[in-house]
Amino acid sequence: MLKKIRSDQLVVGMHLKEFCGSWMEHPFWRTGFVIVDPKDIKTILASSIKEVWIDAGKGLDVANGESAMSEAESEAQVEAQLQQAVTERRELAPVSMGLELERAAKICFQSKQAVISMFQEARMGKSVDIGGAKQLVEEISDSVARNPGALISLARLKTVDDYTYMHSVAVCAMMVGLAKQLGLDEEQTRTAGMAGLMHDLGKALMPMEVLNKPGKLSEVEFNIIKTHPVEGHRMLLTGRNVDPLVLDVCLHHHEKTDGSGYPKGLKADEISLFAKMGAVCDVYDAITSNRPYKSGWDPAESLRKMAEWANGHFDGKVFQAFVKSLGIYPIGSLVKLTSGRLGVVVEQTGKSLTTPSVKVFYSTKSNMRILPEVIDLSHPGGTEKIVSREDPAKWRFADLNELWSGSSKAPW
Repeated sequence: MLKKIRSDQLVVGMHLKEFCGSWMEHPFWRTGFVIVDPKDIKTILASSIKEVWIDAGKGLDVANGESAMSEAESEAQVEAQLQQAVTERRELAPVSMGLELERAAKICFQSKQAVISMFQEARMGKSVDIGGAKQLVEEISDSVARNPGALISLARLKTVDDYTYMHSVAVCAMMVGLAKQLGLDEEQTRTAGMAGLMHDLGKALMPMEVLNKPGKLSEVEFNIIKTHPVEGHRMLLTGRNVDPLVLDVCLHHHEKTDGSGYPKGLKADEISLFAKMGAVCDVYDAITSNRPYKSGWDPAESLRKMAEWANGHFDGKVFQAFVKSLGIYPIGSLVKLTSGRLGVVVEQTGKSLTTPSVKVFYSTKSNMRILPEVIDLSHPGGTEKIVSREDPAKWRFADLNELWSGSSKAPW
């Protein structure tokens, strides 16, 4: 029997089914476990969660003399109640980059902790909890709906130590944005996000000394890493209600349209749409992020490089949609304007792929910093245009990330 009780009614031995509240307020990344440690109850009581669902058939019931707040006969009833509550709280109206950045930073922090826990449980041989991950994907999807660039751009600021975990968060967000650009429905978009979140689960079983090696992998080491799609697919098969498309992306996100990918060497139409999407998002985040063996490339330069590889590596239509979802000059790109001023792209305007909002901060004519100013290149009557991408390594602006994000490093 499923019962909703107050958090202060929890005792060791109860089976915690679900928290009543936003996923961002949850003290644990997942539910569906028996409470065995009194510290877990203290953690819940210290959070903002005031009500929870327990399964009296899998653990202790409320004590004699105490009553539950309500009861449900099935998990579907509980899911429906929770979903209704979440839907009522969701805020999906478009907001500016500045407004969404703070909320996106919190989502990134919570998501990173959840993915770390997910990987740890996978290493211990526990089955994957898709149910817990669904709420994480909801939060990421809602952030992308409010402002497509905020969370995707923040996730790029990951540190070398964070890479494996934040990469999953970044690919999840980009898969959501790409799905929207391709016109997929809401259910398909959520599935795409889940596939992005789970695509690299197999890396949980890779040797850490190989995964984090600060240099080029040997042939033997690379062959070890190439097993991660199969290992991740195998682990996902142990979970309940895992969508076949999520399994497909996990197994095939390293396939290439010319058949040179792995693990199956699939070609063109043999690769599903979702796996083609995963391939593009996976590569973009990998090359724009700092890795143990190299610094990440500039976002605009990364898209240019990927365009060169597109024939044979990526599906053309999927890659074009990906570029449209980010803009030709993604947030964080260093550009030069017709006036000779340098600026960093801070937001897409939605009017044209070549007219984002740019924060100018340096004059190449006087070779000195100037007072930062945001210019909307799509504004009617404007005279400024982007004339070139610039290589950040050439200019060595130490505060480039801070100029667009408000922080010089990952804000988590």
